[in-house]
Amino acid sequence: MTGIRTRFAPSPTGYMHIGNLRTALYAYLVAKHDPEGVFILRIEDTDQGRLVSGATDIIYETMKQCGLKHDEGPDVGGPVGPYVQSERMKSGLYMEYAKKLIELKGAHYCFCDEEKINTQRELQEARGESFKYDDPCKYMTPEEIQEKIASGAPYVIRQNIPMTGTTSFDDEVLGHITVDNSTLDESILLKSDGYPTYNFANVVDDHLMGITDVVRGMEYLSSTPKYNLIYQAFNWNIPRYIHCPPVMKDEHSKLSKRNGDASFQDLVAKGYLPEAILNYIALLGWSPETEQEVFTLDELTKAFNVKHIGTSGAIFDPEKLTWINGVWLRNMSLNDYTALVKPYIEKSVSNRFSIEKIAAILQPRANTLNEIPEMLDFFDAFPAYSNDLYVNKKMKTTEEIAHTSLQAAYKSLSEVSESDWNAEKLHEVMMALPASLSMKNGQVLFPIRLAVSGKQFTPGGAIEIADILGKEETLRRLSLSIQQLEK
Repeated sequence: MTGIRTRFAPSPTGYMHIGNLRTALYAYLVAKHDPEGVFILRIEDTDQGRLVSGATDIIYETMKQCGLKHDEGPDVGGPVGPYVQSERMKSGLYMEYAKKLIELKGAHYCFCDEEKINTQRELQEARGESFKYDDPCKYMTPEEIQEKIASGAPYVIRQNIPMTGTTSFDDEVLGHITVDNSTLDESILLKSDGYPTYNFANVVDDHLMGITDVVRGMEYLSSTPKYNLIYQAFNWNIPRYIHCPPVMKDEHSKLSKRNGDASFQDLVAKGYLPEAILNYIALLGWSPETEQEVFTLDELTKAFNVKHIGTSGAIFDPEKLTWINGVWLRNMSLNDYTALVKPYIEKSVSNRFSIEKIAAILQPRANTLNEIPEMLDFFDAFPAYSNDLYVNKKMKTTEEIAHTSLQAAYKSLSEVSESDWNAEKLHEVMMALPASLSMKNGQVLFPIRLAVSGKQFTPGGAIEIADILGKEETLRRLSLSIQQLEK
């Protein structure tokens, strides 16, 4: 194997959280920045109690929607499979390596009562001490161990941690880190049911899959010294570590689905594009070397540098995501945009109006897809509105000015034939009105837009809306609005 090899190793326990998706993205970018890099998907399902039906399919679908194509994985195969931990376990792989680690003095059989150990843990932590359990099983003779196993006594395999000294490692984000071994607890590596814990399986699998760069969240930082002790016991190469800062809801709380924060699927359901979501989360903890903020995945791949990952938590800003999503929508070709928003338009507007023309006025203004129905609700049903809306300081309009403008507009537009009713002709007619009335453009066009839409804010101006409504409906609404002002 040559080149960089990274992996995304999610547990199928529900929806794709934003922090998990960012880890997948960074792992992808680290691999793909290298022309020979390989990005691997591995499903870590050893924690059987937390598995959620259908969650693996959500992982596949999310990766597909975001364009994060893996080179090796459960669904595409590869030279170091299986890529699902429960399938790897069937061959006795983890038991084999756990027993080998015992031979290398990196682990030991433990027959202790877990409840007693947990009680001791709680007592020490209550005193403000780091938990350190000097397991008496470490000092059993081989004969005593075999006798226990032969008797059917339940056991786990637990890691050996030196009681003294330090363990050090280098991280691409945080630099050189040294930890006192006395602060590290001897974690279980293999449970009594034969399943490996994450702390063991991820090390074995990363080695066997040739992983060169491990990208993960900072919550795993405290466990990294223990992983390194396992690598060192086996005399395996230690990968390059890239620990990423947490994605925060605010200055004090991590973003968490458990607390009701949005997952990737939630954001898509709210009308955000997968590409825009991916673009935004790339910036949560990473800073580009230029002022550019809107990136395609290819552009991110070229620009990404782990040295520009920050060390502090990045706060998730929905407004920034909305802005980036709006830019993505406006950067689409009109044909692609129309195809994308067509279902949203059809939900809101009857087929007597042009979808293409409505899409054209939406594109410069809608920042999310879910905004569209409310923006278009006036087309089918002319809403009731207050004459107070005509009073606008910015446009320099009053009810009296509006009445004058609408009467003139009704007269001029009545003279436009059905065959000539199009945006170009309407522009010519409406733009001639302000000069003829000795008014500013806004004093005429603002009242017309309000009079034909019934809304203060609309996608498109008076000309575009009148073009879409058609002559008969435009004149009907103008007439109703004039009558309302006269009352």
